[in-house]
Amino acid sequence: MNIYQLLLRDTLAGKKKFAVLIDPDKYSVDTLSRVVKLAVAAGVDYFFVGGSLLIHDNQTALINYIKEYTDIPVVLFPGNNMQLCNEADSILLLSLISGRNPDMLIGRHVISAPYLKASNLEILATGYLLIDSGRTTAVTYMSNTTPIPSHKSDIAACTAMAGEMLGMKLIYLDAGSGAEKTVPTSMISSVKRSIGLPLIIGGGITTPELANAAFEAGADIIVVGNAIENDPDLITRIGAIK
Repeated sequence: MNIYQLLLRDTLAGKKKFAVLIDPDKYSVDTLSRVVKLAVAAGVDYFFVGGSLLIHDNQTALINYIKEYTDIPVVLFPGNNMQLCNEADSILLLSLISGRNPDMLIGRHVISAPYLKASNLEILATGYLLIDSGRTTAVTYMSNTTPIPSHKSDIAACTAMAGEMLGMKLIYLDAGSGAEKTVPTSMISSVKRSIGLPLIIGGGITTPELANAAFEAGADIIVVGNAIENDPDLITRIGAIK
């Protein structure tokens, strides 16, 4: 059974999932070791690996370290098509459906397609929606797109529905790294009611309370990255509420 089949099964069963986001520019193998130990102990479900940029050439080394010391699936969460790595288990093939930048909708996918076709990666077609978080995040700047206003749940829901109708396997609402505000629970609930796909929520989740609120609103997977960089023990506290 592949990652997506397992995810669908667990989503139908109401099992919530916790992904730790590893930005290769923020970690070395030495600093990653503690996060990996905490993740294993806390029952983390996925490592997402990626970032808006890739300044340091250590992504492959970090992925290999995770796979050597854990059985936790490694999912690429690439900021661009320079961040592909066949050592991972799968990739979120992100189509930025909240924006109107053709490169982010299909252009970069065309460039990446031959590599992905020849790789061993499980491809997870993902409808990616940026949600306004109160500040300009790296992903907003790098994607050259306008986020969906946080009070416009109807726009988010209709966009997610369109993504599902276009054949996406996952929907991902992201407030972005270092967000001032998380995706509102009202928006999470509205989107979840509108689709039959697993729903991923990321950005601005800095406490177990915010994680739990996202789960209760309808998130199937929460993704935490920036807050863990500052406080690795947050892994343990969030893992306890799943």
